[in-house]
Amino acid sequence: MKAQKKGNETTSRLLNDGWRFVKLPAGSTLQEADAARWRPVDLPHDWLIWQAEDLYETADAWYRRTLTGEEADAPCVLLRFDGVYMDCDVLLNGECIRSHAYGYTAFDVDLSGRLRDGENEVTVHIRHRSPNSRWYSGSGIFRDVTLLRLPAHHLVPDGLYLCPRRSGDGWKIGLEAETVGEETLWCTLYSPEGRTAAEGRFRPEDGRVRGTLQLSGEAQLWSPDHPRLYTLECGFGAQTVRVRIGLRETSFDADRGFFLNGQSLKMHGVCLHHDLGALGAAFHEKAARRQLRIMKEMGVNAIRTSHNPPAARFLDLCDEMGLLVVDEAFDMWERSKTEFDYARFFPEQEAADVASWVRRDRNHPCVVLWSIGNEIYDMHADERGTELTRILRDQVLLHDPE
Repeated sequence: MKAQKKGNETTSRLLNDGWRFVKLPAGSTLQEADAARWRPVDLPHDWLIWQAEDLYETADAWYRRTLTGEEADAPCVLLRFDGVYMDCDVLLNGECIRSHAYGYTAFDVDLSGRLRDGENEVTVHIRHRSPNSRWYSGSGIFRDVTLLRLPAHHLVPDGLYLCPRRSGDGWKIGLEAETVGEETLWCTLYSPEGRTAAEGRFRPEDGRVRGTLQLSGEAQLWSPDHPRLYTLECGFGAQTVRVRIGLRETSFDADRGFFLNGQSLKMHGVCLHHDLGALGAAFHEKAARRQLRIMKEMGVNAIRTSHNPPAARFLDLCDEMGLLVVDEAFDMWERSKTEFDYARFFPEQEAADVASWVRRDRNHPCVVLWSIGNEIYDMHADERGTELTRILRDQVLLHDPE
């Protein structure tokens, strides 16, 4: 499978610069934030790591950035937050337009038709209450923010689903895409060396495109020893999306274990938290690459993302460097482990968070297993734990049936 990438330069750009930040006591108001002294910061940012004497501080964090109507001028405008820890509101010009509780799942804020001419103020209010985790969580906008400017006819973000599979002596790539508008979807698959390996054109029906690409020539498979990546370029009207894709087969046998591309493979894995030690929880690509390189030098070929979905760019690195991933969703369900953890929000929000988690990550060749939970109290308490297991399993399969 493959790692979903952002669109081309005309539709997507990082919005990690130009932010301001202030920390205030818990329960602070927008009026108090307006009157506070802000300081400039770049994202990703973990404000909690800077208070070395209290790494589990309770406080409100406020972030603010100016966005002009001109730079976000498009029929569809989205702000993609890859991770905000936790329990946050996003305000536009003082009005709350989106709330998101879980700190480890991506979410989009729809700005379409809301931006006025000239300057607009985007504010993020985070309510960090401790204890909310069994480990150092960090707090803040600690992953990328991306501005998506999409034409009226476009592919739905995270709506592209690719399923490479062996077919006889060759390979086929099953393709589904959720669409807005009626355009022909054209696709070109490029080999790791940049040669054309497959092409196709497909028409949407009822907001969805379905099709198959037939790979020409000998397939170059993805594995930890040889993490070969193809590039799939898709065009839909004025939009172009480029996606890295890995061709690989996985299977599990109760008696014989895990097989990758038809070969038995022993997973030598580690459980890896998302923080970067003394650097904190803000994602830093060079530090993460160094961390994964050290893992590989130790003989590691598999990572479990303990105990939550990782940053999107972490999975890009695993695709590139050849590390299998057990992608984990939650550390608790309905029964809490700490007073202010995600169990407060699980009953109302888990379905949306599972959708965000799986849809963002399902195309990465490195992801070979989904983990719906870790050391879950619900499983030991009563039959509700078994019921929740089935519910979560079915939700994962809804978004990744293959």
